[in-house]
Amino acid sequence: MKIITVLLLVAFFLIAVAFGAQNQILVQFNYLVAQGEFQLSTLLSIFFGVGFGVGWLICGGLYFKARFSLRRLKKKITKQTSELEKLRVTPASSQNQKG
Repeated sequence: MKIITVLLLVAFFLIAVAFGAQNQILVQFNYLVAQGEFQLSTLLSIFFGVGFGVGWLICGGLYFKARFSLRRLKKKITKQTSELEKLRVTPASSQNQKG
């Protein structure tokens, strides 16, 4: 399934590049310290790439945060389970010693 998703993503990207290559319009781009004339397709691909990278960073950070939290909670469950098993065994053996 992941392979199909990656292939579709690459296909859409190649189609976008093909359509963008046909668009040779020059636009004036004013940014903070200067300005310049760029092809519209170049600007769109730059901003698409930056947006894609920022999206990956944000989602990757959330993914690793969730995995870290999951690992920490699994360790906590394991510890609490072992403590519960010890408590279940301890009262039964202590009652046998008293009686």
